[in-house]
Amino acid sequence: MDTLPAVRARGITKCFGDVVALDGVDLDVTRGQIHGLVGPNGAGKTTLLGLLLGLAVADGGRLEILGTPVERTLTTPHAVAGFVDAPGLYPSLTARQNLAALAALRGLDMGTAGIDDVLGEVGLTDVADDKTRGFSLGMRQRLGLAAALLTRPRLLVLDEPSNGLDPAGKRHVHGVLTRLAANGTGVVLSSHRMDDLEALCSEVTILATGRVVFSGPLTKLAAENRELDYRLRTSDPEAACRVAADTAGVRIVDDSGVRQDADVLVVRALVPALDELVAKVVRSEVAVRELAPVVSPLEAAFLALTEQQEVGR
Repeated sequence: MDTLPAVRARGITKCFGDVVALDGVDLDVTRGQIHGLVGPNGAGKTTLLGLLLGLAVADGGRLEILGTPVERTLTTPHAVAGFVDAPGLYPSLTARQNLAALAALRGLDMGTAGIDDVLGEVGLTDVADDKTRGFSLGMRQRLGLAAALLTRPRLLVLDEPSNGLDPAGKRHVHGVLTRLAANGTGVVLSSHRMDDLEALCSEVTILATGRVVFSGPLTKLAAENRELDYRLRTSDPEAACRVAADTAGVRIVDDSGVRQDADVLVVRALVPALDELVAKVVRSEVAVRELAPVVSPLEAAFLALTEQQEVGR
């Protein structure tokens, strides 16, 4: 895998009048990596994605994309593709005609085979000759991804690509993004769906009011985060409860809102204390059948961030 940066940003600032959208943002995305971008509404995610796609220019700071410094002009960097908010489509044209029109605008000599290839990649072969005015939100998102794939980008920038997707469509899109990353494409993915980000991303950057409050691997986020609540399902919940009560750093919580089964115990702990609890439960010859956070580390960080913003208002 190529370890050269797909994106390297240092001290990026962007203002719209008196509104500071980005305030000294640093971002590193490695080629072959799917990097998640998270934050409450108004955090600056869309502005940052627009800078990466050449839809806006930064007021200050340094931005390099695929090793090339980005100039202060509105132009899409070479080998970069994607969409912000939602893909733009011609509703009176079919899916295949939309892609052919876009290829022509970009000066691409795709041919029918190339267009059919990207339609097949996103699972739209069966509706290739249907007009897009009748497409669902999920189908439009997949066609937008197909449009981005026309140029075989080395950096793909996507805003909420799973919007409107059913489980099969989501699995299909996840497969496309995973294959692209495996082949060396850098992917920047903004989403409010924490399950998507956790399934796809090796690293995440969390924005709040235009500033980076966390950037790094998801495992580091879990380690640095405050205590989390975990569901612990065992073969002997009473014995597990006794062990939990005797383990330093572990608290048994009021689980009436999250516990659904009698054999589930809900505990609150940091990761080291949780590891000790599991080891002690196993040494007690109690089988651990499930261990999962009630709220994932990424979602917990997002909720904590949102709560802090509400308090600060």
